[in-house]
Amino acid sequence: MRAATLIGGRLEPVDLPAPRPGAGQLLLDVKRCGICGSDLHARQHGDDLADTLRLCGYPRYLRSGQRVVLGHEIYGEVAEHGPWTSGRFRTGTPVVAVPLVRRGRQVDGIGLSADAPGGYAEQVVVQEALTLPVPNGLPADVAALTEPMAVAWHAVARGEVTRKDTAVVLGCGPVGLAVIAVLKARGVATVVASDYSAARRALAERCGADVTVDPATGSPWEEAAAGRGFVRAMPDEYNAGIDALEKLGRLPVPWWTAWRALDRIGATAPERPVVFECVGVPGMLDSVLAGAPLHSRVVVVGVCMGEDVLRPSLAVNKELDLRFVVGYTPLEFRDTLHALADGTLDASHLVTGRVGLAGVPDAFTALADPEAHAKILIDPALGGEEVVAST
Repeated sequence: MRAATLIGGRLEPVDLPAPRPGAGQLLLDVKRCGICGSDLHARQHGDDLADTLRLCGYPRYLRSGQRVVLGHEIYGEVAEHGPWTSGRFRTGTPVVAVPLVRRGRQVDGIGLSADAPGGYAEQVVVQEALTLPVPNGLPADVAALTEPMAVAWHAVARGEVTRKDTAVVLGCGPVGLAVIAVLKARGVATVVASDYSAARRALAERCGADVTVDPATGSPWEEAAAGRGFVRAMPDEYNAGIDALEKLGRLPVPWWTAWRALDRIGATAPERPVVFECVGVPGMLDSVLAGAPLHSRVVVVGVCMGEDVLRPSLAVNKELDLRFVVGYTPLEFRDTLHALADGTLDASHLVTGRVGLAGVPDAFTALADPEAHAKILIDPALGGEEVVAST
């Protein structure tokens, strides 16, 4: 079996023995596998991530000295059934799968552990219970986006965004673009997207962003706050409180009675944006705390590698709501797949290139240029090393 492996930071096309499905597992012929930002991180920071995940109770994340087949954004066709499977998937059925595989009670992340080879290969083993058939003849390139789009689906759900909210998406790489697409699929009226890359701002517009900002020349906070009543300075909030008390004091009931009534109908809730931090570089989170309006809800989707420094007093004095997210639930994964299939979620603009297994090293290089690519999919059937632009 042909595969692309990672060892010591090097990506190498190799021949490996074909994998065999165990109890409750399926063997898939891989038709597409997306290159994820976490794969790029694993190449450069695998040992750091392994140390972090050991603290989270998972000691089997890939290490730089191990030969690992990356790839967890998988679309394939069922090739073989392991023992004790249900038989509900016929051979040849197109499927996607939550990228976890279990042996006994040991669960590993597919493509993120030497113990669970991933989709940078002609074949991969997945867990039958976590596998879903692809509906409505969904094209392979879009079906392969189910996993990364589910990450965005979960992030938006954790943000508790309503249609009336203003969302600010910082960073328009694949994760930020996916978040924008999900926000618009959910009917969010105003999405402000910020990125230094002109190409990625253009992709953000194609994904549905209402306003795009180059932070080198403008402020996403100014664009988000325009005419929306967000409070940018603490004295403004204090003045608003005093003004409210003066007005309530003219009523024929005690001001606190009126205030409680307004509380019950939500009239005292402050106007604020929901911010999605999708950059994940040192200093970014502190910058968000400094720039965001008071009472903002900040959802951290980007993964900052290594240590970072932030000033908690900024979040305290602004009373910011800070949430971190990872992954998704099986239901969110299923709902994302069906939203893609029925057309309510449009992710077609994310794919900017395809490459065969021999071209994976070049694809990693190409993804370092934000003006060139957003999402590159591996197609094991493609020959050569060239990254083919998506049309």
